[in-house]
Amino acid sequence: MLDTAGRLLKLLSLLQSPREWSGAELAERLDVSRRTLRRDVQRLRDLGYPVRATQGTAGYRLGPGGKLPPLLLDDEEAVAVAISLRTGAAGSVLGIEESGLRALTKLEQVLPSRLRHRVTTLHTATVRAGTAPAPKVSADTLLVIAEACRRHERLRFDYTSPRLGPSVRTVEPHSLVSFDRHWYLVAWDTDRDGWRTFRVDRLVPRTPAGPRFTPRPLPGDDAAAYLARRLSAQTWPFQATVTLHESAAAVADRVWPGMGVVEPVDDHRCVLHLGADSCRDLAWMITSVDTDFTLTDAPPGLAEALRLQAARCLDAVDGTRTPPAPGTGPGAVQGGAGPGRGPCSGTGGRAPRS
Repeated sequence: MLDTAGRLLKLLSLLQSPREWSGAELAERLDVSRRTLRRDVQRLRDLGYPVRATQGTAGYRLGPGGKLPPLLLDDEEAVAVAISLRTGAAGSVLGIEESGLRALTKLEQVLPSRLRHRVTTLHTATVRAGTAPAPKVSADTLLVIAEACRRHERLRFDYTSPRLGPSVRTVEPHSLVSFDRHWYLVAWDTDRDGWRTFRVDRLVPRTPAGPRFTPRPLPGDDAAAYLARRLSAQTWPFQATVTLHESAAAVADRVWPGMGVVEPVDDHRCVLHLGADSCRDLAWMITSVDTDFTLTDAPPGLAEALRLQAARCLDAVDGTRTPPAPGTGPGAVQGGAGPGRGPCSGTGGRAPRS
């Protein structure tokens, strides 16, 4: 039988799992009598752990309390928390870097050497690259928005749009979505009578919150899918819909977040909605999916951009075609608008605008 201290630690570890334990189960796990178990439960309560007993079933579980008691983590949980804290400290939520690092320092001080070695090895072997620093968002702002979403209360905020400038918006908030290094609010705009998405780093909430509202059904399956559609197609000057000759499941890993939205048709086809700054970008994005396709709804210039890309690829294989003279390449499509000016000029796959 374990000594009292060891038994209390084991009991605490069991109670921290997300379930209810009957007295008989706990007594059997600890190899003690029901009377000893009740004394141990009372000892934990005296130490500040809010052990709740469910009447009728003699069930026990650890409930929320007025203060944060010490937590017991197993090896996998401790490593997961340490990695998450280290990653979150470099994230996009303003104000949690210092507190996250403090918590990480406390955790690493008590980690067994074998676990500390695993966490340190991962940290020293990891290089963060490939993305620009994300815009910082205040944790207080996120909490205000989240509370308005939960309570179904209207939200008023100052918003700075790159195209329209500053304005005051009143919305019925639906969801917060973390997408491609940014935080977005999906909401019903009461002034514009329609669904809108807002970059959270561009808004400043006004208090107090507005009146309650009855939630509206969101167009689409969920907030993340709706946001993906808005960012990948509807906000771009050039939009296209193509039918891919593979199933949606087969191409899912080849369509990255922000590129487009895939809708299944049957076991052998799906539809891809996407948008970009130019026809040249659309051609590159469509062909990057690496499957046969049919243009379902294409802007003027996309067919020519695809022909130019195909000719370039054939020339790279054959080595027989002379490079076009300046001013006659893809930037000159449709009326010779000049390099960088026509509908087939663009950014070569720039990140989605918002």
